[in-house]
Amino acid sequence: MSSAVVPRQPRKVAPSDADNRFKGVQHKLKTLSQSLDSTTGELEVLSRAMRANAERAEQVAVEIADADLDKRFVELTSAVSVALGGAAVELGKLNQTGQDLAARAHETSRLHARLYEALDELRSSRRETTPKPGFFIRK
Repeated sequence: MSSAVVPRQPRKVAPSDADNRFKGVQHKLKTLSQSLDSTTGELEVLSRAMRANAERAEQVAVEIADADLDKRFVELTSAVSVALGGAAVELGKLNQTGQDLAARAHETSRLHARLYEALDELRSSRRETTPKPGFFIRK
């Protein structure tokens, strides 16, 4: 069981800019989906490690009790075990939420493509420029 902290590589995050063109939005949704997919995998690994550490802490608490050491150490080690187990459960919930959000991001990307891809094709293939949004609104 290693306690070394390994630094993570920074993730590519979808920029929050004003690029609301079809391809820009599709790229942002794809980046979000990929980031969420990889994060949920990491959360699952972390959750399993926490559960294993919780079980190991409980075993240590039993071994401390069997060695007739101070009850305070047994209680503290058991408290660590319970805390790790509870954190693992909450991490599982967070992982599930991340998976749900990733699925919704994929679904949103497909819906966005279905609604606007044809319009983007049409507008992109024109030689003439199209009016900016709001051009036809009369005041």
